[in-house]
Amino acid sequence: SSPFGSSHLLVLPRGNLLLEWQPAPHNSQPSTSTTMVAQRSEASGEGAPMTLSQCAKKLGLVLAYISVSTLLIRFNKMMMQDDHFPFAIVLSAIHMLVSSVLCGGLYLVAPSMFPAMESSKGQVASLMKLFLPIGAFFAVMLYGSNQAYRFCSVALLQFMKEANVMIVFLISCAAGLQSMNRVRLALIVWVIAGASISVSGDLKFSLIGIGFQAASQLAECARVVLGEIALSGRRLDPLTYTSFVSPLCFVVLLVASIFTWEARIVPAMGSCWPLLLMNALVAFALNILVAAVIKEISAVGFVLTGLTKDILIVVLSCLLFREPIRLTQWFAFAMTLGGVGLWSLMKVSPDALPVQLLERALCMPPREAAVDDEKYPLIEKKV
Repeated sequence: SSPFGSSHLLVLPRGNLLLEWQPAPHNSQPSTSTTMVAQRSEASGEGAPMTLSQCAKKLGLVLAYISVSTLLIRFNKMMMQDDHFPFAIVLSAIHMLVSSVLCGGLYLVAPSMFPAMESSKGQVASLMKLFLPIGAFFAVMLYGSNQAYRFCSVALLQFMKEANVMIVFLISCAAGLQSMNRVRLALIVWVIAGASISVSGDLKFSLIGIGFQAASQLAECARVVLGEIALSGRRLDPLTYTSFVSPLCFVVLLVASIFTWEARIVPAMGSCWPLLLMNALVAFALNILVAAVIKEISAVGFVLTGLTKDILIVVLSCLLFREPIRLTQWFAFAMTLGGVGLWSLMKVSPDALPVQLLERALCMPPREAAVDDEKYPLIEKKV
């Protein structure tokens, strides 16, 4: 995931990054980014049977998203090897530079893909002030996630990323955007316990790599929550958001590159520039695919897509790349995925049978009826 994580999306996979960060309208209550996954669009055809071409289009987008996301994660892992380009800050800066240039070119060619750009033109200065800390957090996330590839396996990092959903929720609680109850607490303990077992059982455990990944995840989750607080009421589409964040993130990474510059960077860049360009193009293509998938499939569909992608990444890491995974890690990974899946189901479909059974098992009181359903409301309705 990410989801946005190490896949260099501007979101967290399911929990991962753009995907979960669609600000709510100004007249609605703010909610954590993990609840704002892939709003069902009118194009999804809800209530009407889909044609064969519509089904093929949705399936093609989902398969493309899973494939490109998996490719980028493995690509980044390869690029961070000592014999390629092991300079995480510069690699991340190149990604953001290419993303900025391509977003600008795409806007000139197809401005209709940036529906929120016109309404944002009169408030660029205020938006930039809001986006600066968001870009800084995003830069930290990119650096940490790329650097972690030097020390840890892809499977291990994927195990850790499953906790992102819960980290975002805990930060949202601290910021006053969400409230805790016993069901949520139980799922948080469940997922974090599963992720911890997965990490602690790794045969190639690296405390340094774990530290980089943990810093990356905290920065990413803080960025998502900060974005929700700062931009509540500003309905920005994914590509417009990318157009604002990418240049600011590039500036932050450029400054960091100056202070951490090494003489080896220029020769490595000269020998690897085709791979660097291809790597940045894959990262940008993934951002475009996320924007397209968000429009085409439902929230539940994206959750299932994210879970499928996570499983595929771990399985491929084990089978094709021979990354050792213990039986206890497989068990803990399944436990974590189950918790994340149930959490996502609770968010997108709170009346689903598994959610109701869990609430009853934990002796949760019945959910209060909405104000609109009250016969004698205790709080006066506001028109």
